[in-house]
Amino acid sequence: MVPPAGAPCGNIVEVRRPTLISLGYEGRSVGELVDELSNQSVSILVDVRLTPLSRKAGMSKRKLAAVLGEAGIGYVHLPALGNPKDNREPFRSGDPASRERVRVLLHDQVALQAIDHIAELLGGGAVAVLCFERSHEHCHRQLVAEAVLETKPSVELVAI
Repeated sequence: MVPPAGAPCGNIVEVRRPTLISLGYEGRSVGELVDELSNQSVSILVDVRLTPLSRKAGMSKRKLAAVLGEAGIGYVHLPALGNPKDNREPFRSGDPASRERVRVLLHDQVALQAIDHIAELLGGGAVAVLCFERSHEHCHRQLVAEAVLETKPSVELVAI
């Protein structure tokens, strides 16, 4: 028997593209960060800070990993994808040489392995890349996200 026009046909499964979320914790509390990750159905947060230390409560590696774990979100730190300290301010101010420096660093063998690791993680659901700067455009994670998309072009990028 054929169902009438417009009637549902069996089970419909929504197919969702893998999603890479780019976000910074600047101006957010750890609770707000966890809420945002949960709202985006993030399964793993990838910390792309070179040194995952922060003066902001709860944003250093151990405490952040613990809070995320309590929320059912995995934590991975990939320092090979970090922006060197002396390159951060020029990057934020839009210096083309600083952007090129990050691009070169992202082609290092260890960085390429880290990018591949993020691409693999995307098979398990939404993955977030985290750094300090709130603005995706003013943070090196924009270039990290672009590198992941080169490896896995089917991924949807959401900058929050």
